[in-house]
Amino acid sequence: MRRTRGLSLAAALLVGSLTLAACAEDTSNTDPDEPGGGAAPTSEVSDVRVGLAFDVGGEGDKSFNDSAVAGLELAIEEFGITEQRVSPNDDGSNRAELLSQLAEQGFNPVIAVGFAYDEVIATVAADFPDTTFAQVDGSNAVFDGTSKGPNHTGLLFAEEQGSFLAGVAAALKSQTGTIGFVGGVEIGLIQKFEAGYVAGATAVNPDIVVDVQYISPAGDFSGFGDPARGKILAQGMYDGGADIVYHAAGGSGLGVFQAASESGTLAIGVDSDQYETIGDPALQEVIMTSMLKRVDVAVSEFISAFIDGTVEGGTDIIYDLSVDGVGLSTSGGQIDDVQADIDGFKQQIIDGEITVPTTP
Repeated sequence: MRRTRGLSLAAALLVGSLTLAACAEDTSNTDPDEPGGGAAPTSEVSDVRVGLAFDVGGEGDKSFNDSAVAGLELAIEEFGITEQRVSPNDDGSNRAELLSQLAEQGFNPVIAVGFAYDEVIATVAADFPDTTFAQVDGSNAVFDGTSKGPNHTGLLFAEEQGSFLAGVAAALKSQTGTIGFVGGVEIGLIQKFEAGYVAGATAVNPDIVVDVQYISPAGDFSGFGDPARGKILAQGMYDGGADIVYHAAGGSGLGVFQAASESGTLAIGVDSDQYETIGDPALQEVIMTSMLKRVDVAVSEFISAFIDGTVEGGTDIIYDLSVDGVGLSTSGGQIDDVQADIDGFKQQIIDGEITVPTTP
């Protein structure tokens, strides 16, 4: 199998800086004598106020962040809670400030979306022991090597397993024997998507060619918010013979879909069912499937557990194929003809017959 890899510095982030709303009256109930593990939920569900801090791209990315919003809105509909949504500034330097301000204003729980909060969330959680924190994609240990505190829960996903199925689907549907992968930023988390995708494709066709490229290198998170660059990379893959490209690039994935539409080829979305969220019939036609990363389920279940008083701090909750925490969407019907084969591979992973790699 031949793989090509490219790196490029992307343009400045498209994410605007949002600030917190004015401080509202603190209606949360906390017990200052309660030991770690976060505050017990209020007796009235309507008193629960959830703070949601977005990742790069913010609300409206039609992908990762919007999936978190969907989970929050499910909880609002079910429980009648109130909420506050905030986004980091362009360079992400105010992430700690955002989390601290949410906690100070009485939002509890506070949910951070994305691995970029790794460097700050443990410190903030320690500063506010009576506030319960969760982090979508929070690593098993923060950068200083310490474990999560008793009021800090990680919501993690087996991205490599869902991406394996995306690779299976791509190899089964490819007519050219060449497919592509566009990653937003070349970091360990996104490499999990790459590793699973390549493994799934080669499990179907050992001779398949997978063109792998990243929009920006580690440390430069603009790769998640640069659709123009995503389009350029994907177009190069299509021009080179690829007929299906899978993206794990957040808001930059829009450019991949645009390139597929203009090339008359196909693309695979990520995180949410992008066939349903993209809002453009011309782009819907080229979205063969999406690798579902059920951030919506993780967020809504965490809020429900907080309300029930069953949150377990200091630990990680893993969403994998066995609990349908990851998977493939079927909207548009383009993988219906290969669904039986996909399901067969899925069961082999669940049964432990296939171990999906997490690194390229």
